[in-house]
Amino acid sequence: MVNSHPRYPVVLSIVAALINLGLKSAAYWLTGSVGLFSDAVESTVNLVAAVSAFLCLVYAARPVDPSHTYGHEKIEYFSSGLEGVLMLAAAVGIAWYAVTRLVTPQPLEGLGLGAAMALAASLVNFAVARVLLRVGRQVNSIVLEADGRHLMSDVWTSLGVVAGLVMVHWTGWDVLDAIIAFLVAGYIVGAALDLIVRSFNGLMDHALPDTEQASVRYAIGRILPSGVTFHALRTRQAGARRFVDFHLLVPGAWSVQKAHDLTGQVEKAVQTALPGIEVSVHIEPIEEPAAWQDSALLPLEQGS
Repeated sequence: MVNSHPRYPVVLSIVAALINLGLKSAAYWLTGSVGLFSDAVESTVNLVAAVSAFLCLVYAARPVDPSHTYGHEKIEYFSSGLEGVLMLAAAVGIAWYAVTRLVTPQPLEGLGLGAAMALAASLVNFAVARVLLRVGRQVNSIVLEADGRHLMSDVWTSLGVVAGLVMVHWTGWDVLDAIIAFLVAGYIVGAALDLIVRSFNGLMDHALPDTEQASVRYAIGRILPSGVTFHALRTRQAGARRFVDFHLLVPGAWSVQKAHDLTGQVEKAVQTALPGIEVSVHIEPIEEPAAWQDSALLPLEQGS
């Protein structure tokens, strides 16, 4: 199977990042606001992340080869993890710059135009983020979803920055600008850590969610006839591709054809429950004692 994620959402993200970087950089130079500076820094991260996501999707779409017999989809976790690390770096830079402004406050100018430019950039981000999230959930792509969530976080931080500029304009307290920048940095850290954890789980072959595992078990159980059972069920995800494998224990007197036919029915039931999932089944004789002791997963299943 070849990964066929649509790439146009990432192209939109790259275009949006370029527009945002231009608008927010101009707004920062116009106003001198550290809040707008933090927004511009995050847009730079968005641009790097979007380009990285595009390259990763191109690589992930490559078919299996002798060196990558399971495909190349795990590169998606590298992309989302890189985005999380870049977000953390941006948050540190924003916080440091905010500290310098707290120590040496500077008056802000042109707040009205600067805020308007930031809002315009946020509208662009919001529109593109909705596309990324919608398509990412449809094709189950962590790259598209991560990029969409990052853009949505940028929308909220931009709105927070604009709110801070409005408060500075009303109160004349320039220190609020630095405080808002700190809040933006904190929000970015939270979003970044979430991305890094999800990427780590993907690279470590984290099992599918409990609800999906329950669906798999139910689909298998309702197909099996009396005298047949299964165990050692394992699940994992690589990019958008999901995998499940388990041992199917059948009477030893069954013919290969009969066991094969039942396996086909079980695979079809599982794929109906979770469309697109790849199923691998290992057939074993149910009477054989060794068949009940051949997986490290069995103690875990017995204890659950």
